[in-house]
Amino acid sequence: MQRFHIFQTAVGPCALAWSEEGVTRFQLPERDDAALARRMAKADRWSGALPSPIARAIADLERYFRGEQVDFSTLRLDLRASSPFHKAVYDATRAIGWGAVATYGEIARGVGSPGAARAVGHALSRNPIAIIIPCHRILAAGGKIGGFSAHGGTSAKARLLEIEGARLGRGLAANPDLFTPSFG
Repeated sequence: MQRFHIFQTAVGPCALAWSEEGVTRFQLPERDDAALARRMAKADRWSGALPSPIARAIADLERYFRGEQVDFSTLRLDLRASSPFHKAVYDATRAIGWGAVATYGEIARGVGSPGAARAVGHALSRNPIAIIIPCHRILAAGGKIGGFSAHGGTSAKARLLEIEGARLGRGLAANPDLFTPSFG
């Protein structure tokens, strides 16, 4: 069974889902809480006291969006629904530290699949736990931003890299209002 909780951050409402095994999903801001809840449809909304690892994860995510350096590497994740290749990609991606970047090709080589940069991109497009599995830190060859499947697309990716102080190449300017919810 999965549970989820919606919480406020400096960039808007986010949601975190978990199981007995660990975090199963993180959702970046959507236009409102109802949209977030729809994204978390496979989980039940939690209204009680949060389990301590989840409360710590939420506090860390709140700190992250305020621009504070946070390390999520010890947070337990539940990736049972992911393939072995996707898990390997997620593990390699989690090793990329705050403000650092790697390329899809570097991750492919790191998981023993040189030439599988597109497969790495596909795995990251299915990343259920953005930020905690920092897929935004993975760029295309030549320092191009590549894709980002979360709400806001590549502008959101660039904004996350800016939060971390990562140096972006020309043409990768983020929209600073990207995560401002738009109601109406």
